Amino acid sequence: MTIRVLLADDQTLLRSAFRVLVDSEPDMRVVGEAPDGARAVELARTERPDVVLMDIRMPGTDGLAATRAITADPDLSGVRIVMLTTFEVDEYVVQSLRAGASGFLGKGAEPEELLGAIRIAHAGEALLSPAATKGLIATFLAQGAHDGGAGAGARSERLAALTAREREVLVLVAGGLSNDEIAHRLDVSPLTVKTHVNRTMAKLGARDRAQLVVTAYESGLVRPRGE
Repeated sequence: MTIRVLLADDQTLLRSAFRVLVDSEPDMRVVGEAPDGARAVELARTERPDVVLMDIRMPGTDGLAATRAITADPDLSGVRIVMLTTFEVDEYVVQSLRAGASGFLGKGAEPEELLGAIRIAHAGEALLSPAATKGLIATFLAQGAHDGGAGAGARSERLAALTAREREVLVLVAGGLSNDEIAHRLDVSPLTVKTHVNRTMAKLGARDRAQLVVTAYESGLVRPRGE
């Protein structure tokens, strides 16, 4: 299966470099390039990419607004978005994840990291930047949760719909564990874990594992280290 990739960045040279890299892989193909968020949304609707590499800062409609538009469209529910940022510690990171992005990646990432990020996002696995530490992400998610967001209470209420096992699995997902690792930890099969994860996403209205991580922290189910 070929992973269809859309590139959204206002720097032409950077898009060209990404295109060469992506198209060099036998399992990937660039299906479009957008210089701004508005064009990215248009191409997402016409080309139906599997993964969008979305720059956060672009003129006009920025990457954050474009991400919200894409993730809010039911017809684009299968599109995964990886946000690109110059600085991995960025005030937009939390907003990007809340908007529905599958994760973020620094523009300074190695080629192997970028290609890996595309594959991880396409697979629906957790992607919160291969170069970022769990503690750093936890801190930023906690900051977002403590900004007085009204959504935290609603997320906590949704957790009540989860079974004890689903809550346990959610905590482990938030810890960055894969299905195989969770299965080993709980002494169950990976298929059983996948079922729990899928049911948890359905109950919490999460698009993918990254959104489960956001919910786990913002609801208070998981706390950053040091708290």
